[in-house]
Amino acid sequence: MSFNNVLSPLSVKAMTLRNRIVMPPIGTNFANIDGSMNKDHLAYYEQRAQGGTGLIILENVCIDYPMGTNGTTQLRMDNDQYLPGLYKFTERMHFYGACCSVQINHAGASASPLRLDGLQQVSASNLPSKKNGAIPRPLTQVEIKSIIEKYAEGAHRAQRAGFDAVEIHAGHSYLISQFLSPITNNRKDEYGGSIENRARFAKEVVEAIRKAVGNNFPIMLRFSADEFLENGNTLEETLDLLEYFVEEIDILDVSCALNDSLFYQIDVMHLEDGWRSYLSKAVKERFPHKLTIVSGNIRTPFVAEKIIKNNESDLIAMGRGLIAEPNWVKKVESGRIEELRKCISCNIGCADHRIRLGRPIRCTVNPDIFYEDDYKLSPVKHDVKVAVIGGGTAGLEAACTAAELNCTVDLYEQKSYLGGLSVDISKLPEKRRIEDFSTYLIQRANKLECLSVHLNTQIQEEDIEEMSYDLIVNATGSVPLLPPIKGLLSNLSKDDKCVHTIFDLIHNMGNFKETQDKNIVIVGGGAVGLDVAEYYTKRNAKSVKVIELQDEVGKDLDLITKLHTLHVLDDDRVEMLTDTKLIEVKENSFVVEHRNQEKELFFDEGFVCLGMKSFNPLLEKLGHLNATKGIKILNIGDSKRARKIIDGVREAHDIISVLHRIDEEKERDNEQ
Repeated sequence: MSFNNVLSPLSVKAMTLRNRIVMPPIGTNFANIDGSMNKDHLAYYEQRAQGGTGLIILENVCIDYPMGTNGTTQLRMDNDQYLPGLYKFTERMHFYGACCSVQINHAGASASPLRLDGLQQVSASNLPSKKNGAIPRPLTQVEIKSIIEKYAEGAHRAQRAGFDAVEIHAGHSYLISQFLSPITNNRKDEYGGSIENRARFAKEVVEAIRKAVGNNFPIMLRFSADEFLENGNTLEETLDLLEYFVEEIDILDVSCALNDSLFYQIDVMHLEDGWRSYLSKAVKERFPHKLTIVSGNIRTPFVAEKIIKNNESDLIAMGRGLIAEPNWVKKVESGRIEELRKCISCNIGCADHRIRLGRPIRCTVNPDIFYEDDYKLSPVKHDVKVAVIGGGTAGLEAACTAAELNCTVDLYEQKSYLGGLSVDISKLPEKRRIEDFSTYLIQRANKLECLSVHLNTQIQEEDIEEMSYDLIVNATGSVPLLPPIKGLLSNLSKDDKCVHTIFDLIHNMGNFKETQDKNIVIVGGGAVGLDVAEYYTKRNAKSVKVIELQDEVGKDLDLITKLHTLHVLDDDRVEMLTDTKLIEVKENSFVVEHRNQEKELFFDEGFVCLGMKSFNPLLEKLGHLNATKGIKILNIGDSKRARKIIDGVREAHDIISVLHRIDEEKERDNEQ
């Protein structure tokens, strides 16, 4: 299939894009504390520009500090001192052939308290931008006029800094959105009430920016086409709002959702590729002379091409997709589609790092988002032999990285397939995207001539003794945690049983298709237990109960998955029993203790999902080899400590420094 539409150029006013792929403005937490740019920013965006991206939109930048700032750290352009750094950015993007825009923003009620020094957030009204959020104070009309001027000044700075366009953020529960949405705007003056009044602030911002930048400079607008909340703006209402200020807009960046529906803005894993295209199609039909951008779990060129060909959008935004795969355009252009490293929409390294944990962003499937493949330019100079025990995601990443550095690598896996837990978990319909990563790693491994894969091979202690390797990587993964609870192991070991672990479900899905008349009880309210709960609630189980020892469920989940899972489970009225301890397992019931009272919970199917624990039966023997033969041992991934895929993959990629030290030691030995 050709991708002529995706790869075709597009001109709008003074800007000509080389293709239709857009990197949307995703916050990074890379900025210096003073709001200036640093080398991480440049390296990160350079990867995407080098990779062929047509338009790069720099993440949202504060135009009114401190009242408008958000995030742990955020770029600023509220005065001219930031122009030199921003100019360096545009200079580098243009050097690699990409056009660049910048998103200017005021956070309003979503402003970070870290920078406000006790000041109260401002907004359209005194309504928080999210459930249990900070209560803002309403802006006066004088303050509104002042902020409008700051938007205009920011846009003019963007033009002076060499950007090809400027994007106004009018969605996602930020200030303009807070005026547009009836959820956050209960003003009684000319900026509240009717659709025309709620649109007034946005209209005045757009008009001020057009006056500041002139007629030939493209203005973009990102907005929430549907807020997906009760009493919020629907798609039709948003289209009506746009009528009041769309005239001076050149590109409509169609997004969706507010803070309390964040799992639609930052798409959860199970949402279909390109699911939002109906939104941009509706925008195009209402405003046929405007260009649109659409996003929404778009990973493959097939989906992107179809959207443009069907006139559902003019441009395709892939935020997390380009974090995972900076070279998306180059690989598509050269026909290397099977080499695309697809985002799995786990939202851990990007969204959860940035929003919940206040960390700089990272990526589960791309362990180096700054320099990606640069390590391949420095292969080892000597014959370095590596054994990797375990073919899950951590083991595969370690084996591939070592082989790409020109090491001789043997990968041993006791199962008949590679991918480990990622392949197993992806058998749950809502988790199917995870398999994209193991598929990518397996295809990558198959192309490496110095990597030998040994399936159905269980390494024994005597095998290790005979190994003549310089480095052994232990990546044997994890197994379910099964504490010594009365009746647990005996009931799990029965042939015709009603008590299961997650592996009974995912390895025998056919046995669990009958769900509608089932009463389900799940012990464990962490990620695995809630996956099981979601599986049954979406298939109309008669009842679902979740038992959790801690005071809340989902403590180990990333923010987006947790918000969505609890939303789904709440809608389906799943019963959550927190502060509840499992004390006995029977054939068709769990005996639990809650506040010193015992209760027996009967079920048709019961699941024990108490987490995972490291599985490393060879580690002691490997330590002996290190002591007696000097073989270096590296224990990574879940076999080190049961965690998330992102942790094991990063540890696996860090094998680079170990291999270079081994290579240096061999060099010194040769010199002696």
